[in-house]
Amino acid sequence: MTPAVTAAVLLAAITHASWNAIAHRITDKLVGFALIAGGGLLIGLALAPFAAAPAARAWPYLIGSALIHVAYYLLLMKSFRLGDFGQAYPIARGTAPLVVTVLAAVFAHEVPDGWAAAGVAVSCAGLTGVALWGMRGRRPDFRAVGAALATGLSIAAYTVVDGLGVRASGSSLGYIAWLMVVSGLFVPAYAAVRWGRGTAAVVRPYVGLGLLGSALSVLAYGLVLWAQTRAELAPVAALRESSIIVGAAIGAVLFKERFGAPRMAAAGLLVVGIGLMLHAG
Repeated sequence: MTPAVTAAVLLAAITHASWNAIAHRITDKLVGFALIAGGGLLIGLALAPFAAAPAARAWPYLIGSALIHVAYYLLLMKSFRLGDFGQAYPIARGTAPLVVTVLAAVFAHEVPDGWAAAGVAVSCAGLTGVALWGMRGRRPDFRAVGAALATGLSIAAYTVVDGLGVRASGSSLGYIAWLMVVSGLFVPAYAAVRWGRGTAAVVRPYVGLGLLGSALSVLAYGLVLWAQTRAELAPVAALRESSIIVGAAIGAVLFKERFGAPRMAAAGLLVVGIGLMLHAG
């Protein structure tokens, strides 16, 4: 992985944690995700005329990814309703690279070497620490944990589908533009049907925050898709999930959720695991 790719994915990690924090900050989760998805739709429509259309062989991946993204939005909304940001976010994001490693080996024939396998194990230990620290002193809410794990599986699924799709598309910008258009239709349409004539009144107080979240979301995933055309899927997924550390810090600062020395140690394990995955063995 080149320094440029590494820098792009790290920037994606920061922007991704930031838009997730915005989504969590908006009390009505449907409002937040409708604005973020709808904003992504508008950005995609604005980008599409300036990018080459994805090749025909990429469209099955693109459509499949759009459907998975809808499931991802629904699961993430549920995760944020049921659990703390500092717990739901690391479980959801940390599950993904472990599953991507397996799926990439099966579908993209990218088999991890010994260093990468060690990185998976260490990252898993760090993930467990970050998640469990969020539950310290409380009875675990298994509904929240289950929703976050399901969210992680959906992330892994669209990561691999999009990794294959963007490589087949011939245009990273075209793929991300049309993915935002197609995947951005469903949640705003559902919200508009649900709220009817009151839609404008419901979303108006959150428009600025929601559109900021959508811009950060498109930037984050656009950088990841570009990186997936220049590096293997598993290392990109692992490095992107350094956003877990950013998310834990945001949870502590903005949402007054506990961080503490044990969570710092767990975050350190995640960094070590990511380093092992990126080791040029």
